[in-house]
Amino acid sequence: MKTFDYVIVGSGSAGSVLAARLSEDRATRVCLIEAGGPATGLAVKIPAAFPQLLKSERDWAFYSDPEPGMEGRRLYMPRAKMLGGCSSMNAMLYVRGNWVDYDGWVKHGAPGWSYADVLPYFRRSEDFERGEDTYHGAGGPLHVSDARSRNGLTETIVEAAQQSGLPFNLDYNGAQQEGVSYLQTTTHRGQRWSAVDAWLRPAQRRTNLTVLTHSHAQRIVVEGGRAVGVEIIRDGAREIITAEAEVILSAGAIGTPQLLMLSGIGDADHLRQHDIDVVVDNSNVGEHLQDHPFYLVNFETTAKGTLAEAEHPRQLLNFFTRGRGMLTSTIAEATAFLHSREGLPAPDLQLHMGPVYFHDHGFDTHDKPAYVVGVTLVAPESRGRVRLRSADPAASPSIVGNHLSEPADLEAMMVGVDKARQIAAQAPLAGLTTAELHPGRTLHGDALRRELRRDTELIYHPTSTARMGSADDSVVDPELRVHGVAGLRVVDASVFPSVTRGNTNAPTYMVAERAADLIRTAG
Repeated sequence: MKTFDYVIVGSGSAGSVLAARLSEDRATRVCLIEAGGPATGLAVKIPAAFPQLLKSERDWAFYSDPEPGMEGRRLYMPRAKMLGGCSSMNAMLYVRGNWVDYDGWVKHGAPGWSYADVLPYFRRSEDFERGEDTYHGAGGPLHVSDARSRNGLTETIVEAAQQSGLPFNLDYNGAQQEGVSYLQTTTHRGQRWSAVDAWLRPAQRRTNLTVLTHSHAQRIVVEGGRAVGVEIIRDGAREIITAEAEVILSAGAIGTPQLLMLSGIGDADHLRQHDIDVVVDNSNVGEHLQDHPFYLVNFETTAKGTLAEAEHPRQLLNFFTRGRGMLTSTIAEATAFLHSREGLPAPDLQLHMGPVYFHDHGFDTHDKPAYVVGVTLVAPESRGRVRLRSADPAASPSIVGNHLSEPADLEAMMVGVDKARQIAAQAPLAGLTTAELHPGRTLHGDALRRELRRDTELIYHPTSTARMGSADDSVVDPELRVHGVAGLRVVDASVFPSVTRGNTNAPTYMVAERAADLIRTAG
């Protein structure tokens, strides 16, 4: 069968939700296309093992072009290549963002996406371990849990953060975001709970849902101004999967604009450079890229029981027999949201804090116990773009984020590093801290600014490359329909008008939940 009502490209955090929701109507034929394979194996299921998936065969492992604000470095940008997409590879942190983000989307030209509009979709998807309340749902497919085996050093870090002036916040996804909190995670009984677990696997029992793995989308087939199918390569053969209602792109903030441009939807001059026939001239495709810069402040410690001991045989036994212990950790176990300066409408800094040494995406190691405070800029002013490197769908695109190019972004990161140092200097931690490993206690002022440009990485939250808004400055309308092409929508983080303040997995789930209602209403 090669003809369906809806053809969805990408089985990630958005595509899996959408396939499950649309196939609830047993009369609706849905096809979900995924370039990778199943999300199986211990590295997927064990929360603390997620760094093992980076740069593996399950990772597209994109790299940016030389970044002008980062001393010309090429930044690593992991994107998962398997069912569930990045929900099968991420750090499982459930962070919705700030109400200011969504009300800002409306101001950008996306009515229907205010915080009041989207809160019901967050609640609908959720099965919150603490129970239902004004902000949280119960009984939904997505398990949201507190840590099952919270580390003692994490509790000390949280105590020190409070002594540094940050108020304790029981729920940063609730009435307010500011303060220091323990992280909420998409885990269940100590294991990862991905989009596959929550939505896709139960839906795959339906005969009206077809999931094609190891199928690489090449282009959208557009005839007479309407998207009618998707050309894929599967088992070495080229074929067309036809959509009678809609084609929906859920390939992510890198893959979606690449596929749009390969299909002739993008900046006309850029497309002609690659000998691609222009279907729709829209210079916004691939523009407005945002991500969260991330600098890891590591401290050596004399504390016992850090996650450096997670691979001890007793931890393996604890995980497999009881679903508890260090392997259930998401590495970052606490977070804090704060303002870098007065006058901001919402926090622009997030701290990711964990009881372990973490540097260079987990590839770097240290031979003594340590803890980390990751300084994350969650409201960056810098924006970049995604462009084609060639017309070959197998070629990685050209990506430039321009991170830290805006002076305000660099200065905010400086404030974040200072806050990390303040936390380490408080009494609960000071007696346990023996060295500042990164950036090093001697670095201040311009020397620290240079260090930030030299060693800041990304925390894997690309958005906004097919953003919502008007036809003049965006790619899709507020109902996620691509400007200029009938029967084509985008449903993933690329539609965010701006990046949200925090980890982006939860907002992506929300977008897909709301998109399912928009699509069903249109149908």
